[in-house]
Amino acid sequence: MTELIFDENKCFACGTYDCLTKCQYMDIDADTAKVEIEKIINQEDSFVLHDCVTCYACEEYCQNGNHPFYLIVRQQEELDLPPLPEPLIKRGVQMGIPFRGEPEIQEIKGPALNLGVFSSLGNMTRGKLFEGLPIISHDPRKMFHYFCQLMYLHYARTSVINEKLPAIMETIAAHKADEVIHFHDECYGTYVSYAPAFGIDVPFKSVHLFEYLYNKLLELKDEIKPLNYKVAYQRPCSSRLSPDKYPFVEKIFDLIGVESVEREYVGENALCCGATIAGQKKKGSRRFTLDLQEKNINDMKDAGAELCVFNCPACMQTLGKPVAKKGIMPIFMSDLCRLAIGEKTT
Repeated sequence: MTELIFDENKCFACGTYDCLTKCQYMDIDADTAKVEIEKIINQEDSFVLHDCVTCYACEEYCQNGNHPFYLIVRQQEELDLPPLPEPLIKRGVQMGIPFRGEPEIQEIKGPALNLGVFSSLGNMTRGKLFEGLPIISHDPRKMFHYFCQLMYLHYARTSVINEKLPAIMETIAAHKADEVIHFHDECYGTYVSYAPAFGIDVPFKSVHLFEYLYNKLLELKDEIKPLNYKVAYQRPCSSRLSPDKYPFVEKIFDLIGVESVEREYVGENALCCGATIAGQKKKGSRRFTLDLQEKNINDMKDAGAELCVFNCPACMQTLGKPVAKKGIMPIFMSDLCRLAIGEKTT
């Protein structure tokens, strides 16, 4: 079964329509939101389908767990209203096709770390925090056999995700790990949010990287030396699918002795890095993205952040250099944790 589980009665009973009224990229009041969400439910066109920047945030804003974002992107595909130009979509879908043979499946006793398509980040999983933890998807030639597919939400292609995801899960499950720790929020969100929302059974237990890091740091607590940095966390869009794990950000920061600066664009109010917005078909998307990034980075700078902490490689690729130009050092969360226990990072 791959039909979206959506209860329209829950939607109309909520009254506030936070999924749309809280949107940071569209100015929508409750009355307008009611009208537009009803259009989408009835498979009609709506300006929301054209103006959505696919930031995932409405999934978090919905208090009923009713999957408004999945509804929006599904309807974008049904009505042929993709947010990105068709050539970009075709290239992106083609890129995600597994190639160069099947991965070697080794049975694992205990937990395993899933790097998804980010096999190039293997250097970041060295040291005591990851010691003895088997890594799957470490072969760059075969990494797409572990590609969670969720990035195709930005392409409004739920059909592609639903077609390919079962085989990806079978490959991961074949390792027979007790639990699978996902390096990226995107992978974690796939298995704890997207798959259940579409009635797709997940044959393994998923653990978020930050929960794993926090527990490992507790084991190594005597080796932690407070870093005494002021930091800003760049929250990735896919973390909106697992907001219950977001508190681990502050738990980790407290444990390793860094101060999370007080700023406007944090938590539910976090801004997208803009990686996918710039390429969208809407006129002025490039200028809009640059203004968005400037607003976000200036917010970090004005709050006194010395480091910008990332988990998403796409966010790092998009914002790493711009934050560095503002005098803020970009760093992955796992590397920050390694620094706290005295390990060098590359």
